[in-house]
This record gives sequence, structure tokens and C-alpha cells, in this order.
Amino acid sequence: MKNFNIKTFYSLLIIFTAIIVVSCAGAHKKTRTSYATGWENNIHSLGFHYQSAYGGMEIPPGLVYIDGSSFTKGQVQDDFMKDYNNAPSQQYVRSFLMDETEVTNVMYLEYLFWLKKVFPISDNNNYRLLYDGALPDTLVWLNRLGSFQELVVNYLRHPAYSEYPVVGVSWVQAVQFSEWRTDRVNEHLLEKKGYLLKDTRYYESNESSIFSTDTYLKNPYAVYGGRLFSDSIRGRKADPVIDELNPEDTTRYVIAGIEKGILFPSYRLPTETEWEFAALALKGKRVYNSYRGKNKYPWNDKYVRSRDKKTEGDLLANFKIGKGNYAGISGWSDDFASITSRVASYPPNNFGLYDMGGNVAEWVADVYRPIIDDEFNDFNYFRGNVFMKNVIGPDGKSEVLNEIVFDTLQNGKLVAAGLPGTLNKVNIDETDTFLRQNFNESDNRNYRDGDKESTRLYDLSQDGQKDNRVETSKMYNSPNSSISVDENNNIILEPDKSNNRTSLINDEARVYKGGSWRDQEYWLDPAQRRFLPQYMATEYLGFRCAMSIIGQE
Repeated sequence: MKNFNIKTFYSLLIIFTAIIVVSCAGAHKKTRTSYATGWENNIHSLGFHYQSAYGGMEIPPGLVYIDGSSFTKGQVQDDFMKDYNNAPSQQYVRSFLMDETEVTNVMYLEYLFWLKKVFPISDNNNYRLLYDGALPDTLVWLNRLGSFQELVVNYLRHPAYSEYPVVGVSWVQAVQFSEWRTDRVNEHLLEKKGYLLKDTRYYESNESSIFSTDTYLKNPYAVYGGRLFSDSIRGRKADPVIDELNPEDTTRYVIAGIEKGILFPSYRLPTETEWEFAALALKGKRVYNSYRGKNKYPWNDKYVRSRDKKTEGDLLANFKIGKGNYAGISGWSDDFASITSRVASYPPNNFGLYDMGGNVAEWVADVYRPIIDDEFNDFNYFRGNVFMKNVIGPDGKSEVLNEIVFDTLQNGKLVAAGLPGTLNKVNIDETDTFLRQNFNESDNRNYRDGDKESTRLYDLSQDGQKDNRVETSKMYNSPNSSISVDENNNIILEPDKSNNRTSLINDEARVYKGGSWRDQEYWLDPAQRRFLPQYMATEYLGFRCAMSIIGQE
């Protein structure tokens, strides 16, 4: 009996202590008194204000939560090619969000509709160039020995294909779609939260200025061409409790700045490491605090056909079964997907993601290199950083573009590098890198990639090369085609005809992951990796978006 009483006493003591700790923690979170100065915050217009009731990040449209952890990235099964590509390395991935499905035709058509509405192509030749630069290349369906003409005409716009993954989109176009999606989602969110009047997005965006998330956060007075605070746009007024000195001031309106915690981070392409981790979905292999084995495919099985009694024999992905066999045998194993298929036609993986193997391969953010330098970094690994900064104007505010800025790709096509109302950005310079340890230049795509320039204190002049490219080493001696403009503004394309080139790898080679409807089983392994120039598009390559998580994961 004594032992029972002692145990009961200690149990009650532990519970009582826990209640006190939780109560104190809650009081610390909700108090308005500063623990730094003792001042009372959030109650006076002249005082310090912060978001004390932040409840965590919401899940934006189309995305699902990916619970990050460490995993073995790289080729560890069926690597019969032995090409020293994506050798196994231990990596850690932060939790993030990812599109449940690939971006579909109807999603991309909404983007094209918005461009045509805001920048009418009949009014300005630059607007037509902007629209043409965003259009998917439907000619990717043409084949010199194949009959695909109906897909050239119908695949993008016909409602029969509306829920099919968009193809013919280059890496550059995928990035621009992601940027557009960020601004449209946040613009709608501000309306929903009352910071903009309802339907502002329909009436106020035009060719002179659009809504940009970065502009709203850095220079809100330039949003919508400086009309953000007009009566037709402005929404929520300043809190009269906070503005107790001027409760009748009707000219001040609340801006949903970063400190409000309302706006979503950017939609973007996933990194290669994120994509591979999400495709593997190893949580199905977890036993307590370790993984038991590695998935060969994006589903938790070593076979490509279902073993479930209800769907036994059905293929688990849309891929090429064998030579001349794209969809199985008619009347039995036909998967009705000789080309792409409607997204989510096959079971999802353990993260709830569809089509991480098959349907279309997908662009990821990384610049391609055979070497994965896990010795330098094994946390959220990514190659492709080009660090930029906002241009600050004479007024001390971030400078905003007032016209479309175009960039010419290596294939001669023009794409928009900046739209009116977006922030003007430039590469960081020596004032930002002086005496830093974490980086020393803006462009880090070549950093520690194994070529000669990666060596410390490499001096190009000592090598005797006269090449004006960034990739000047012998290891990545890729073609160097040139583009010029004559006196009549005609673009002249001059392909590199040198016989001395030894590689297709350069700073514009981007990784794509996953097998497609054209690929056989070998490419369904999430560790497989291939690359194409970032300006190129194909009929088997699409993309999906990801988003970083802000705060607790």
C-alpha cells in the first residue's frame, strides 16, 4: 500500500508540474509585455507590434505536405550503366509542400488567359512576344516517322485533354508559370482576408502594372501602378485600438507585410533532392526510427503491376511496357494510355502524390552535374543558386520595372525576364560578398562541380583559353552557339560547328526526373536522372510545383 501511495504521489507531482510549465509557456506566448524591455506591445500606435496569434502556415491550393527526413539519395539499384551519375549519398530534406499532381493543361491555359487579358496581344507587339514566349511548343508531337498531327492541334486546348499534364514546356517556362502562380494565389488570398476589395484582381491588373508579391512586400505604394490605396482597391482599415491616437484617420490601411504571416511563400520547381525524396515516399518502409530497405519505384512494391485482389494485374504507372508496347494488350491489360494519361489515374504513393513514376517526366530546379558534392553539403542539397538583390532607388525603396524586359534564349526565342510592376533585380556584387564565408560570388552553379574552375584561386588567364563563356574548362567543354542581331533587328543564329567539343553539360543544362509514357521500366526508379537544356521542350516532359514551409515543420 505504501508503494502505491508513493507512486501516486509522484504521478500527481509530475502532472502538476507539467500543468504549471504549460501555463507559464502559454502566458509567455500571449503576454503583451516585452521580455526584452518590459514595455507593453501591440496596444499603442507608437509602440512595437508583432503577430502574437500566428497559428501556423496554411496549405495552399494544390499542394500536399511532405514530411522531411534523411535518406539515401542516388542510384543504388540496377545501375548497370556504371556511369558515375548520382552516386549514393546521405542527404537531409526539410519538410516541404508539393503539387499532388503534375501541372495540367487547364492550369496552364489559365495562365495563358491571364497573360492575354492583362497584356492584349492586339495592342502591342511586345505583348505578342510575351504571349508567344509563354506558349507551350505543340510541335513537340511531330515525328518524322509517326502520325501525331491531331495532338499538335488538340492536346493543349481540347477539353478531352484538360486534366492531362501539360507538355512542350521548357524549364524556363515552368519557372515563369510558378512565379505567376505565386502572385495570383497571394492576390486572391489578400482579397479573402480583406486586405484588398473583392474582385480587385479582375479589374486592377493591366499592362501598366500587375500585382507582385515581392513588390507588395517591399514597395507596396507601387502595387497596381501606385493605386493600392485608392478607394477601388484598398480594403482593411488600420485597427482603431492600435491607432488610438488617430482613430478617425481614414487614409491609413493595413498592409499584410511579412510580419503578418499571411502571404504564402513562392511556388517553385522542386529541387532534385526534394523530388527524389518525395517520389521514394520511404515512410512506408519505416520501422520506428529507421527505414527498412529502399523503394525501387515510387510505390511500396518491387513490381509494376498491382497485387491487390480488386486491381490484380493492373499497371501502377503509365510507362512503355516494352518495345512497341505502350499500353498493354487490348481487352485485358490495356491501360488506355498510349501517350499521357489523365492525372491521378493511377494510385498515389505513400505521400499522396500521383504520377511520380510514369505519365510524364518532370523538370526540377537543379543545374545538372554528374557529381553530387555531399562532402560539402548534405542538407537541402541544391545546385543552381544565382544570388540576386533588389535595386534600391533614390527614394530608398525597391525599384519597380515599368516595362517588359525580355531575355533571348540560346535557341533564339524571347521570354519575359520581368513584367511591369515587378521588382528590378541584379546580381549581388563585391559589397555583398566581402569577407563572407558562406559564399563569395553571385553565380554558384559551377561551385565544386569537379571541373578546373572549381579549384581554389583558379585564374582563367593562366589556362590560355580565349573563350568568353562561364564554362571554360576542358571537363565541361560544351557547344557555344551564338545569337546576334543585325541592323534590321533580325536575329542571327550561329550554331557551334567546332569538332573539339566534348560535352553537352553547361550552366543551362537542367535535371529532369522520373519515367514517362515513352520510357521503359528502368527510368521509373526515382534515383534516375537525365538532363536537357533549359530552353528545350519535349512531348514527354512536364512539371509540378513545390513550396517551402515557413516556421515549424
